[in-house]
Amino acid sequence: MRIHLDAKAYMYPQPVLIIGTYDESGIADAMNAAWGGVADYHKLIICLSAEHKTVKNILQKKEFTVSMATKKQVVACDYVGVVSANQVANKLEKTGWHIVQSAKVDAPTFEELPLTLECKLESFDEETELMLCEIVHVTADDSILTNGKIDPSKLEPITYDPVNHTYITLGDVCGKAFHDGLQLK
Repeated sequence: MRIHLDAKAYMYPQPVLIIGTYDESGIADAMNAAWGGVADYHKLIICLSAEHKTVKNILQKKEFTVSMATKKQVVACDYVGVVSANQVANKLEKTGWHIVQSAKVDAPTFEELPLTLECKLESFDEETELMLCEIVHVTADDSILTNGKIDPSKLEPITYDPVNHTYITLGDVCGKAFHDGLQLK
């Protein structure tokens, strides 16, 4: 028997994204965003309200980073989501993250977050709160690589559970994409 629920964005997995920017004074900022995903091979779409300091920074600089939140950094990743840079200008100090300049965009990379996408803003619609960006560069710490490829078991990305308001780590491999379905062909 199926139960009818409210019409809400109950999608699994929902990646937890840490968005990094610099403000007009060169101060690094980060925020947690759970409403984002792939829009094309080189594009992301993220739903963000314009009142966030991070969004103001993006609209000014047109460049930012998107890192995957990880199990090891869950406390700091949640912190940058519950504390606003509009109220706490130096909020990154409490995370303990080491900040380095990104290679291809004017935005911070956080060394403790091992996978970072460097992005340029393509568009932002304040009414729908949808931001489209182009991925121009990707960096990964070698600690999360196996045979030169990203290994999710080493990365340990977390996903947001919008129903229970928890973070969940991704699980085990359960099949081979573009292969297992061929059994039914």
